[in-house]
Amino acid sequence: MNVIKKSFDLGDGRTIEIETGKLAKQADGSVVVKMGDTMLLATVVSTVGAKAGVDFLPLSVDYQEKYAAAGRIPGGFLRREARLSDYEVLISRLVDRALRPMFPEDYHSDTQVMISLISSDKNIMPDCLAGLAASAAIAVSDIPFNGPISEVRVARIDGKFVINPYVSDLERADMEFLVAGTENDIVMVEGECDEISETEMVEAIEFAHKAIVVQVQAQKELAELVGKTVKRTYSHEDSNSELKEQVYAFAYDKVYAIAKSNTSKGERGDAFGAILMDFIATLGEDIDDVTGFLSKKYFHDVQYDAIRNLVLDEGIRLDGRDVRTVRPIWSEVGYLPAAHGSAVFTRGETQSLTTVTLGSKDDEQMIDGAFVNGYNKFLLHYNFPGFSTGEVRPNRGAGRREIGHGNLAMRSLKKVLPGLEENPYTIRIVSDILESNGSSSMATVCAGTLALMDAGIKIKAPVSGIAMGLITDEKTGKYAILSDILGDEDHLGDMDFKVTGTEKGIVACQMDLKINGLKWEVLTNALNQAKEARLHILNEMKKTISAPREDYKDHAPRIVSLSIDKEFIGAVIGPGGKIIQEMQRETGASISIEEVGNKGIVEIFADNKAAIDAAVGRINAIAAKPDIGATYDGKVKSIMPFGAFVEIMPGKDGLLHISEIAWERLETMDGVLKEGDKIQVKLLDIDKQGKMKLSRKALLPRPPRPEAAAAPQA
Repeated sequence: MNVIKKSFDLGDGRTIEIETGKLAKQADGSVVVKMGDTMLLATVVSTVGAKAGVDFLPLSVDYQEKYAAAGRIPGGFLRREARLSDYEVLISRLVDRALRPMFPEDYHSDTQVMISLISSDKNIMPDCLAGLAASAAIAVSDIPFNGPISEVRVARIDGKFVINPYVSDLERADMEFLVAGTENDIVMVEGECDEISETEMVEAIEFAHKAIVVQVQAQKELAELVGKTVKRTYSHEDSNSELKEQVYAFAYDKVYAIAKSNTSKGERGDAFGAILMDFIATLGEDIDDVTGFLSKKYFHDVQYDAIRNLVLDEGIRLDGRDVRTVRPIWSEVGYLPAAHGSAVFTRGETQSLTTVTLGSKDDEQMIDGAFVNGYNKFLLHYNFPGFSTGEVRPNRGAGRREIGHGNLAMRSLKKVLPGLEENPYTIRIVSDILESNGSSSMATVCAGTLALMDAGIKIKAPVSGIAMGLITDEKTGKYAILSDILGDEDHLGDMDFKVTGTEKGIVACQMDLKINGLKWEVLTNALNQAKEARLHILNEMKKTISAPREDYKDHAPRIVSLSIDKEFIGAVIGPGGKIIQEMQRETGASISIEEVGNKGIVEIFADNKAAIDAAVGRINAIAAKPDIGATYDGKVKSIMPFGAFVEIMPGKDGLLHISEIAWERLETMDGVLKEGDKIQVKLLDIDKQGKMKLSRKALLPRPPRPEAAAAPQA
């Protein structure tokens, strides 16, 4: 073995080590990245040559956690790692989005990057190391790559920026972003924050980039040590310069005119398709497959150039807008009468129908991962059916795109949800995209906000979102920032930058760049223009509903959360669950109890107020502490020669001594009280052993004293 290692410091004494040459040596490239006890194995394999007719990079990126890494056995029937969890898919997407733009445009070999968590440190998150591991694996291979890149997490903790913070410290962060970049540029940003300003966000990204530069340099030095600085040669694209000139001469002016004609998405697509067919017809009937393929490729290049030039030269977009205008918006709440909350949000040709469902603790999502496990009370699911874009596409469940878009919306809305005391519900939001032409994830954020307010959830502030685009000309230095991008502008542009926030500031973002050399000035301008658009959308949303409804819908379930002392948890549950099961059966409410610190958190869930009140009364009676001096309605449990034992609370008996039953002296208990009698008593005292002293006579009027005897005469 020829094991080579390279390590570097994060700037605070913590180190990251990259090792190659020991594991997975038959892959084109493999490394192990280690920080603390967290270890990631990353491999890359890329076929030699490419399939005919492929004009894109068939890249797959998979991140998977091995349960053995955390000393755990997987749950479920099979007891083995299965399909990727949503968490693993999200990390896979983060790495994919950073790597994909860095491969040469004409490289079309099947390429697979696999990243495995093989050892887990509970205090070190693996996601911030996954991009570094993947890029390092490519760096020590002969695969063509315009990197290296790296990814880091930047968080502001106690007012200071920290790179790759510990999990225990991240709880105190008011912002945290995963940032990917090269030595010179930022290529990807995703994260969440607590209503921060645009300036603060740029400062965080700049701080992250300084750490990325160090990590990129370490990969370059590792590649030199391995001897993989020379990459493989390849030829994956046919070319025909004469045909390209023909396509441009025939189609450019026609495409430019249609792009400028302010038509709908469908009309525009049909018109572009007709131009392509007209050109192919000029080539004759017997054109070969390569010519047909190249004609379509060059026509796409014509569209790319014409649409971008229209924006840069005339400031006109495909639908006739200028660069700052947001498409028309309309929204409606309460559209679905049976849902607990619902909203329709439409912006241009993008529409989301979103619902809110309120559930109990039993509806929480159990998360069973190697690194992340526990329960989740807030779920957001995003669906993107084929008909939303006028396509025929089978429904095979949520794909990676749906999971990623839903996660961005979830990050945005969770920032404004009320705390547990104000909202004990498990909340599920579902966004069904009914139309799509640009940024359906941002429509989900807006529709989700409206639906939450319609459901009566007391959110801290409404959230809106906007997708920004960028078109640049590297030769002239001209650029245009586009507010509320269309689907075509996303595809043909250089940046997709989604920003969500309240009136106070940003709460989440997601940015993907397809160009090199983004200047900080451009990023700052894009954020400021995004703020202008966000606030415009927010004002339009407020015309529909400006604050959460005062109460939940009549048909919405009711849930009450109680806090009881830890010592009463057993009494509420009862032996073998007898008491709690009896309460649920008799009241019709669903009751759950969880120990949190020195308290028991009881959640009572029912679809009517009477059931809630009955269950609350029963639990309060069990968990309440007797109060000296208070009066109770008691029940005689047993008769003794010296008095009676009276139950004043469920399971709590006190002694009513014979001397405390009445003001007159009683010689015996015979005929005075019997078991089952209900009487009022006063709690006089509780001794050190917890025994309660009761009195009935203290609640009775004191009889008058007999008149004093007449004094004897002198």
